[in-house]
Amino acid sequence: MIRVLLVDDQHLIRAGLRMLCDAQPDIEVVGEAADGREAISLAARLTPDVVVMDLRMPGVDGITATSRILADRPATRILVLTTFGDDDHLYPALTAGACGFLLKDAPPADLLDGVRRAAAGDSPFSQEVLQRLVQRAVHARAEAPRPAQGLTARERDVLNLVAAGLSNTEIADRLHIGVTTVKTHITSLMTKTDSPNRVRLALFARGA
Repeated sequence: MIRVLLVDDQHLIRAGLRMLCDAQPDIEVVGEAADGREAISLAARLTPDVVVMDLRMPGVDGITATSRILADRPATRILVLTTFGDDDHLYPALTAGACGFLLKDAPPADLLDGVRRAAAGDSPFSQEVLQRLVQRAVHARAEAPRPAQGLTARERDVLNLVAAGLSNTEIADRLHIGVTTVKTHITSLMTKTDSPNRVRLALFARGA
């Protein structure tokens, strides 16, 4: 069961998200917060697996709340759900430690998939957000040497599937290896490509 905390300053949005999540057999909404300050308090008390976090809220905003929650509980997965997909919101959220970034106009199935992928250790992004990240990474890479050296054939296979957006389980199934082995390859790839997280690794691969 995936324990989820919903954070949004609009009651109607929270109610809709709760109805959507409550209809799933593997997702449990353990609490709701109307602002960042309340989110920090509830995250400490309820210990959710995934926090679905709005960004623009009165008082303490979602970026500050994300940073504070992860400082206290680094294992918590913060999935941003916002109307604002511009760089001024995207990059500060990622810097604060958010594992994924979805827009509120995404289909309900994408949100549910995002919650499940976040809980599994993956990084879900809306397609248009991911495309912008890729474009920015490609431009940046054109100005800097690529650090990756000595990738094995299997690591390249895993890298290509990460770039395609597959989860660890999907990669394991595709390559007929264990999930633990996939995680080991990804850790090695992060080291060899100087990627601090899975998001940067995917961007590295897509920009190759």
